[in-house]
Amino acid sequence: MKSIVLNRELEDKIEIVDLEIPFLEEDEVLVKIKAAALNHRDEWCRQGLYPGLKNGVVLGSDGAGIVEKIGKSVKTSWIGQEVIINPSNNWGEDPRAQAKEFSILGMPENGTLAEFVKVKLGRVHTKPEHLSWEEAAALPLGGLTAFRALMVQGTLSRGQKVLVTGFGGGVAQFAAQFAISGGAEVYVSSSSEEKIKVAKSLGAIDGFNYTNEAWVTEVLEKTEGFDLIIDSAMGNTLNKLIKVARPGGKIVFYGATQGNPSEVDARKIFWNQLHLIGSTMGSDEDFQAMLKFVEENKIKPVLDQIFQPEEAKLAFDKMKLGKQLGKIVIKFS
Repeated sequence: MKSIVLNRELEDKIEIVDLEIPFLEEDEVLVKIKAAALNHRDEWCRQGLYPGLKNGVVLGSDGAGIVEKIGKSVKTSWIGQEVIINPSNNWGEDPRAQAKEFSILGMPENGTLAEFVKVKLGRVHTKPEHLSWEEAAALPLGGLTAFRALMVQGTLSRGQKVLVTGFGGGVAQFAAQFAISGGAEVYVSSSSEEKIKVAKSLGAIDGFNYTNEAWVTEVLEKTEGFDLIIDSAMGNTLNKLIKVARPGGKIVFYGATQGNPSEVDARKIFWNQLHLIGSTMGSDEDFQAMLKFVEENKIKPVLDQIFQPEEAKLAFDKMKLGKQLGKIVIKFS
């Protein structure tokens, strides 16, 4: 089977190889991948910035396809089913946080950037009918991360003012769409006026260019602050987010691409009764709730570009540049 694997001994750090179709355990299914999507973690693996890297592992966490074969304990009715894959493994029993055994498909286990992938039966769910293969493939990791940050950790409620930072990436895109569908007044931030324009076309009220030194002042003049802020950058942007959070507001962050802040305005946090909350992907229950929300609201992921497997390097290079608007997808069949 055609597969895109990590090989950090090569200049491109990835290569297309032909692997054997994996053997199934009794509780596993073999999914013929129709489309798979890239996430930043795939490029971070290529750059050597992810823990536990192993050459030869098939990359990719997001994927959708058709169940081709089943293990002996799986009902035959699954054969031929169109499915979407939950890339989270071993969340554990505590809904508040993942267990130590938690892992994500695509490293250290073989992922979705291949013609076939084997997963436990509990990892597959019926593909939402309103989504194309490419749209379905774009949903799992980003959609789950956004749903948990917004709905579980952020406890979104209708009518709240919400800011989603860094609009354009997969998770931020989903967070904005989910918040709009959830009845919030949604604003975004981005360094790109084009991305802000797209956010407004999806239903965001307005956007702020965070490269503008006066963007905090602009926010306070237009909104008087936000009830909920969804962020992935952290670093020294944190104090600016603290300034634009309403008293009693929540700042939920699911990443720290800008690293740790050099200083934190602790006085403003306690005086304004702010909640600073970390978030990751999500539990199996979160994934099911996310799928239900997407189906009920007929939400469709924004796609940036669709590549063929032979164009994997181009797809990864585009992810590295960070200029994409929506998800980058690789179509297998």
